[in-house]
Amino acid sequence: MNQAKWANDTVANRPAAGSAGAANLGLLAALAGKQASRDCAVAQSTRRVVLTSLGVLEEQQADRRRNRALALAALLVALLAVGPFVWHVAEDLIGGEHLVDVTTQASLWLTILCPALLAAVLVAGWARSRQ
Repeated sequence: MNQAKWANDTVANRPAAGSAGAANLGLLAALAGKQASRDCAVAQSTRRVVLTSLGVLEEQQADRRRNRALALAALLVALLAVGPFVWHVAEDLIGGEHLVDVTTQASLWLTILCPALLAAVLVAGWARSRQ
């Protein structure tokens, strides 16, 4: 019986449409959870946006890891390729050989050019990724 009386009181005390009380009723309905379907739609669209953003962030992180691994692999290959030439140049110069020797000059040029080429490739890749 109290519920019927409460329902009649709320209907009788309802303000007319267009007044400031109508806005309060909308606010009360939202707070009471009577607009759950609208809230659910907003929550679902927000969830989709967040999951899509998470996927994009994970792809970017995987790309960064792959690029870092490729750069380290290129550096390792360059060091392995240049290592014998550096050894040869150091051995010749320490052993008293002259710089005019053809093999010493070729090794010295390869020792200078290979790291310079690797640095140019790394700088070009870095500049391309920054754009």
